[in-house]
Amino acid sequence: MIELRSTITCPDCGHAETEVMPTDACQYFYDCKGCAVVLKPKSGDCCVYCSYGTVACPPIQQGDDCCA
Repeated sequence: MIELRSTITCPDCGHAETEVMPTDACQYFYDCKGCAVVLKPKSGDCCVYCSYGTVACPPIQQGDDCCA
């Protein structure tokens, strides 16, 4: 079963927010609700959920290489 909720934690301020991940597109940018910094995926990751979330994005959970 694919988990659609992931908690993103900002590396700058530590704010954590649980979000519902999109199933039809990558999310490359995320505006932190704590400090307003724009998060981008780390090198080698396909989206912000894979970099900063507690759960990887749906395509990665399904065994795909990325959410392209």
